[in-house]
Amino acid sequence: MTQSDFLISGPSDSSTTILLAHGAGAPMDSATMTAVSEALADNGIKVARFEFEYMAQRRRSGKVKPPPRAEQLLGEYRDAVERLNAGRLVIGGKSMGGRVASMVADELYRAGKVKGLICLGYPFHPIGKPDQLRTAHLERLQTPTLIFQGTRDPFGTPEEVATYQLSKSIDIHWLEDGDHDLKPRKKISGFSTQDHLRSLAQRLSAWLLELP
Repeated sequence: MTQSDFLISGPSDSSTTILLAHGAGAPMDSATMTAVSEALADNGIKVARFEFEYMAQRRRSGKVKPPPRAEQLLGEYRDAVERLNAGRLVIGGKSMGGRVASMVADELYRAGKVKGLICLGYPFHPIGKPDQLRTAHLERLQTPTLIFQGTRDPFGTPEEVATYQLSKSIDIHWLEDGDHDLKPRKKISGFSTQDHLRSLAQRLSAWLLELP
């Protein structure tokens, strides 16, 4: 991975850069990743997106193979942080990408390499398997963390998440009627996807100002 492998959005003079990894099945330029990046860029936040090697191989070969286990992607995320070589950095990602970022966050935070973590639709458990939690490391997380979660996300609903023992460093911003891509049903909720993107960008901007 080189600097040219990053997809950059937003102003070059932004005080903070957000590094985002994609979800398990969609690339860094998916509709959701692009919409979120553009919303943040419109609020003066620089965003750098990157792809794990398995997704880059899909582009080259056209063959779709299952993603590796999240634990196997930790080194690639660390490498992306080093290669980006940003100043004030917050890491995160969409679904699996956010989970991977959360698994390396504390070591990077203690080393002074990142200031915080954001997750877009955290996969608290596999769909239909609420007992298979992916939260053990979130119980002791020290990195300031902001999770954006739709209230009808099948990977973790408000009712389910309320029962988890999560670190006090984690703040969850719920988006009404949002699905795993944070998209609401406007006829039911009264909110549009653009409404949620604006809410996300505004909340994130305020949160960044609260970071040390």
